[in-house]
Amino acid sequence: DGQGNFGSVDGDNAAAMRYTEIRLSKIAHEMLQDIDKETVDFEPNYDGSEKEPGILPARIPNLLINGSSGIAVGMATNIPPHNLNEVVDACLHLLRNPDATVDELIELVPAPDFPTAGIIYGIQGVREGYRTGRGRVVMRARTHFEDIDRGQRQAIIVDELPYQVNKRTLLERIAELVTEKKVEGISDIRDESDKSGMRVVIELKRNEVPEVVLNNLYKNTQLQDTFGMNMVALVDGQPRLLNLRQMLDAFLSHRREVVTRRT
Repeated sequence: DGQGNFGSVDGDNAAAMRYTEIRLSKIAHEMLQDIDKETVDFEPNYDGSEKEPGILPARIPNLLINGSSGIAVGMATNIPPHNLNEVVDACLHLLRNPDATVDELIELVPAPDFPTAGIIYGIQGVREGYRTGRGRVVMRARTHFEDIDRGQRQAIIVDELPYQVNKRTLLERIAELVTEKKVEGISDIRDESDKSGMRVVIELKRNEVPEVVLNNLYKNTQLQDTFGMNMVALVDGQPRLLNLRQMLDAFLSHRREVVTRRT
């Protein structure tokens, strides 16, 4: 749970560390449970002044639930976030059915669960990512149409954005396309987002077909975007490209070791 300014979907920078504070949420305690029972190895920190856990006991498969993104020398990882219930159900299914296939697990974890919501457009790339470790997830903003000017015109209302899309940059891009006449039919753009949620209003000119304008925006802006799945993780200290089953296997193996050391 955070207190203070941690940035925003508009790309605002977070406040300095002295102006922010956090406390562990309830589920975060599950990451640390039994850490005092010699369940994991401790190692020196960066300057050798104290010791810290090399890994956490982690009662939940946090790497899949939270996702991860990073670049190192000669390698990179890009793991999308997932739904807690779905991932735990997949772990339980794998425990009860050790010979379960990736396709069986995909039935339980059908797709990533992005915190900004939006729509996953097509599932082929998702399934490829779960089967091989690499895939291309196509995401679209969630929108609806509204009548304005007593029904004389229509507006496209954006309610949710694709994951990691900067709203301010998106609106600047749409305005740029309108100015350059690369996207026709838009008369005004307003950001009416507030504490209750996101609301971007794209007003159309009279007699414009909103579906046509929206498809042009999907084609030319980040109202449609992609997430490149590249599920690389360290297994026994070595980087490996993992499919969905291998990810879950690695977590269950870790938990077996933690429980064994605890007892």
